[in-house]
Amino acid sequence: MAQASGNTWSSGFTFVLAAVGAAVGLGNIWKFPYIVGVSGGGAFVLIYLGCVLFIAIPILITELWIGRAGGHSPPIAMANVAKQAGLSPTRWSMVGYMAMIVGYFIATYYSVIAGWTLAYIFKAGSGFGDAEPAAVAAQFDSMLADPYALTFWHTVFMVIALLIVGRGLKGGIEKAVTVLMPALFAMLLLMIGYAAVEGDFGQAISFLFSADFSKIDGATVLVAIGQAFFSISVAMGLLMTYGSYVPKSVSLTKSALVIAGADTLVALLAGLMIFPLVFGNNLDPGSGPGLIFQTLPAAFAGMPGGVVFGVIFFILLAFAAVTSIIALIEPIARFAEGKWNMKRGNALLIFGTLAWAIGLLTVFSFNIWSDVHPLGQFKVFEGKTPFDLIDYFTANLMMPLGGILMALFVGWRIKPKVLADDLPFMNAAVFNAWLWMIRVVVPLAILWVLYTSI
Repeated sequence: MAQASGNTWSSGFTFVLAAVGAAVGLGNIWKFPYIVGVSGGGAFVLIYLGCVLFIAIPILITELWIGRAGGHSPPIAMANVAKQAGLSPTRWSMVGYMAMIVGYFIATYYSVIAGWTLAYIFKAGSGFGDAEPAAVAAQFDSMLADPYALTFWHTVFMVIALLIVGRGLKGGIEKAVTVLMPALFAMLLLMIGYAAVEGDFGQAISFLFSADFSKIDGATVLVAIGQAFFSISVAMGLLMTYGSYVPKSVSLTKSALVIAGADTLVALLAGLMIFPLVFGNNLDPGSGPGLIFQTLPAAFAGMPGGVVFGVIFFILLAFAAVTSIIALIEPIARFAEGKWNMKRGNALLIFGTLAWAIGLLTVFSFNIWSDVHPLGQFKVFEGKTPFDLIDYFTANLMMPLGGILMALFVGWRIKPKVLADDLPFMNAAVFNAWLWMIRVVVPLAILWVLYTSI
């Protein structure tokens, strides 16, 4: 199948940087290290790596292949590949629409949460107003209670993302990731050095990597599968769109291995950055999202060099958020260009404004609508705010369903010879193993995650 677009990444390395940037987000920085620490440490890491190898990488290759073979945004790429395979383009384009919509709605609330990182760059720069640790933690609750502050930072972050995407592939996204991703890695290593000096590095190593197989059970394996699937951002349409820009000379199989490996490495390095500071200051490593915006700021406020390294820390988070959200917005921009012949600027003005407006549902869910539960009459949605509902439907339902459909589409509806000609594997046995995984293992594993999340 021929690539449908002449617009490609400048190099395979640039593509990998962009894809890693898309996968590495705010969740990687705090969630993955915490899960490792409470789920058996090194034992969980081994299981997670197995899930990455047998579930995440096969579906990652699948989505990238659809993107390159279809040469466009998710709906058009799915339709193109289906048509070339003699299938219904209209029916299969629905899978692409679902993926694109998932990514778009995630972008609406991701912008709000990412806006917090911008606010905290300035809070850290001011030393959190020289407040006591308890008062520093209270600043987060105060910010969430202020719809005007959240709206302001949501607006600033969304504008930054739209300006980058508006400059196109080479002038915007490529330039952004070639600056932001190396800077992110450099700041990550710098912060690890600081944490090693000022924190308890030994206890952090023990928390993350001591293998405790007694904590491994069916529930732990389920968590590993879910984390492997969600951490590399499959079934959001973004990797399919990024795949549409990959030159034919670039190996998708090798790229997928590098992307998944780099994503896992960043998550583990994040643990080595965060947990020495947590243990060195006798803080709670299990404080979830509050670890970033309440627990650690309190630590920075009382540490030598806390102002400087607090600023660096939140700049790092902001960079990770920017590289993720531009990947979430790109599919809708590409689709509008191809489907309606819209200029990219006009498409982003329309869909960016709409995403910003939908994001206000998330803003208000933390304050003036915190008691609003639109579907509260149903037990499964009891207590869920508008933000909770958007997150639930996208992450728990639509993403897993989209992943299953993509795997079944490529595994069962595309001729193996077409795939073998386009995807370089070491040998026929490895190719057949990959094909079996996307036909059987991946759908069943994702179906298990989907079933348990309903």
